[in-house]
Amino acid sequence: MQELRPTDLPPTADCIRSIQSWLSGYPAQPLAYVHSFGCQLNVAEGEQLSALLTEMGYGMTEDVTQASLILYHTCAVRENAEDRVFGTLGSIKHLKAENPDLILCVTGCMSAQASVAEKLAASYPYVDIVLGTTPVCRLPQLLYAHMQRRQTAPPAGGKRKTLRPLCDLHTDTDIPEGQQSLRDSTFRASVPIMYGCNNFCTYCIVPYVRGRERSRHPAQICEEVQALVKAGYREILLLGQNVNSYGHDLPEDTDFPSLLRELDRIPGDYWIRFMSSHPKDATPALFDAILDCKHVAKHLHLPVQSGSDAILDRMNRRYTVAQYLEKVAYLRERVPDFSLTTDLIVGFPGETEEDFAATLSLVEQVRFDNMYSFIYSRRTGTKAADMPDPVTPQEKSRRMQRLLSLQREIAVENNKRFVGRVMRVLCDGESRKSPGMLTGRSTENMLVEFPGTPDQIGSFVTVTITASHSGMLDGIQETA
Repeated sequence: MQELRPTDLPPTADCIRSIQSWLSGYPAQPLAYVHSFGCQLNVAEGEQLSALLTEMGYGMTEDVTQASLILYHTCAVRENAEDRVFGTLGSIKHLKAENPDLILCVTGCMSAQASVAEKLAASYPYVDIVLGTTPVCRLPQLLYAHMQRRQTAPPAGGKRKTLRPLCDLHTDTDIPEGQQSLRDSTFRASVPIMYGCNNFCTYCIVPYVRGRERSRHPAQICEEVQALVKAGYREILLLGQNVNSYGHDLPEDTDFPSLLRELDRIPGDYWIRFMSSHPKDATPALFDAILDCKHVAKHLHLPVQSGSDAILDRMNRRYTVAQYLEKVAYLRERVPDFSLTTDLIVGFPGETEEDFAATLSLVEQVRFDNMYSFIYSRRTGTKAADMPDPVTPQEKSRRMQRLLSLQREIAVENNKRFVGRVMRVLCDGESRKSPGMLTGRSTENMLVEFPGTPDQIGSFVTVTITASHSGMLDGIQETA
């Protein structure tokens, strides 16, 4: 593998112009296929990568077999995410054999790990470019370097010579502004407000692959959100590994609640959501901003991860169950049925039956509207990877089923509170199971299904809730 740094290559703008010139000589416009694995931040970066590719002269395709360039933007949070990427790379090996000029790129958190980059070079030598979590604007530089060496080393005897993958694992603290996005939706947009993480939870690889926290300047964020609202976007999702610590690294006197209030002043008809939100930095000021701001959705995703203080300490979460419950109590005191969702990890190393029982007790007490639960996935390079883990996979699966069963019961009861209410819903698509029905989400982030027509997708509609289930609400549209 040949590793390159930014200083080894011409500036990004020069690389883009050179690639534009090369691609303009093709008999037909070459197509690029981009697929992002993992979190919403990855999806947002995938949209930026797509925009860069179109700027360089590529058209976009959703058919991987038609692509002249394939780019996988990867995730490293769980082992199965990496396994999916390796499996996908194996499944397209034949495309490279059929078309040696095909360019294959692997970018993102997974490829930022040196061990993974080495595995890609050794086991998947047909990968051409490996780019970590450096700013996406590095892609044109590596693509330029790949095209340049391919031009200077033409195929011998009609057969393209296999070249060593080009690699850039350099971590940069800069946040390039003005990067365009080729958005997948015309009404819902993601806006990264910060990158990196300082928390070092013992199970998480993110701080090692994305670096320390870097916040964007509030003026740049406000400008981007204002442009999106003006363009007709109805929902803006603010993104960061821990949005609650936004601004702590900036010279300005700002923080996340202040940013929410600043964005709320932008005129228009839209909602603001955000993720992810670390409990240790969730303050009354944040809760007040959520409840006071007209445009901020009335829902909070607050990952607790475990209901055991012993496990939270082992995870390095830096809060206790009592502190978490204090935050919930503050919200519920102002709005008794405020919508809360969470993340939970089952089977963390050393989790006893008593620890798991404490998690069930927490879920019973808080009564979340929804949860995203995962069986612990060992990540090489994290502290938890070296912790003793005596609980069998079978026992972890049994615990997971008990947790899911409890949450289903709670969700059934919780959702009954919405029956009879009139709710504003952002329609996001047609129902996959019920012809003639649409789906959307309320400000509380509740999934609602109701009759409607496709032209309403991307619009706010008013719906009266007629029935509830464990994971969804039924409704009918209010007529004007």
